[in-house]
Amino acid sequence: MNWMRDTYFALFMKNQRTACLVAFLVCLGAGACRDTNDTRMQRFLLQSNAMLKDHQAERAEYYLKEALKIDSCFADAWNNLGTLYFSQKEYVKAMEQYDQALQCKSDYLAAYFNRANTAYELKAYYKALSDIDKIIAVKPDTATAYFMRGLNLTRLRDFSGALKAFRVAQQRDPDNAEIIVNLGTVYYYQRAYDSARLMLTHASLLDPDEPNVYNTLAMIHLVNHQYDSAARMIDKALALSPDDAYFINNRGYLALLTNRLDEGREDVDKSIMTDPDNGWAYRNKGLYFLLKGNVSEAVRLLEKAHTMDPFIERVDLYLGDAYLAAGDRAKGCLHLEEAVKRGDLEVKEKTAKCR
Repeated sequence: MNWMRDTYFALFMKNQRTACLVAFLVCLGAGACRDTNDTRMQRFLLQSNAMLKDHQAERAEYYLKEALKIDSCFADAWNNLGTLYFSQKEYVKAMEQYDQALQCKSDYLAAYFNRANTAYELKAYYKALSDIDKIIAVKPDTATAYFMRGLNLTRLRDFSGALKAFRVAQQRDPDNAEIIVNLGTVYYYQRAYDSARLMLTHASLLDPDEPNVYNTLAMIHLVNHQYDSAARMIDKALALSPDDAYFINNRGYLALLTNRLDEGREDVDKSIMTDPDNGWAYRNKGLYFLLKGNVSEAVRLLEKAHTMDPFIERVDLYLGDAYLAAGDRAKGCLHLEEAVKRGDLEVKEKTAKCR
């Protein structure tokens, strides 16, 4: 998702650079070297952008705040300040800045895009969808808005709605491999594996270097117990993106499922070190302890994963098994019932465990 935010930020800064150059020309042509407030604000904006490119976040923040001292309702500065905080994963602070930008300029589409992106990271999916609807009302032909809509509906487990959104995005941008990968991913969540493979194959033809194609294919092989094929796909994804925390975690998950427990834990721990917010890795670490017979640690880590992101697959299944192993039948069967609702467990299997 970050590519969308960065694109809008770059376009915005390009426009601001043009405006600032015009202001300087007017000043020089008139022989009046005294800066107007607008010229000073634009200069601070440009200086902030330069500091960002030079990875000097504190200086970038300083210049934006200097611009806001001149005009406390300078929407462009609020928007860019939000983008700065977003890049530092300070999503709550980023949201506050985008709110300010939109209070000052209620038709600011770039800020709506950015706020929706931030809401997605905060798991405030309905808030994101509200902003996306505002964008679509003004720009109904933009593929990005429908792509974002599909992402949020996926997280809300509205898979039918997500497919519709991604299809509209594909109609508007038919050669975008990322859109087609997400179509394949939704089919995977629906367990429509043939349709998922078809989409992912199409995406790989458009962009053979898109690693998520191979990662999702690996997950399809995993659920079908095709472990050798899954390993080949994960290795292909990692060859394209060696430091991706999710791909490393999935390699660890495969190791756990094939009884290579210590090897699996090594990858899971590496994934957590790379991205401490990766709830899927905590699920897998919980599974590791469940398989090792350390039930209390399994419950702790699986509950952590569930709290971090209830969307995570099979977390209720593993939590149910962990609580049953700990002798807590009530909690165990409650989680297994949820696993049945999500399609992670057959009714007959749940019944056998909860007699």
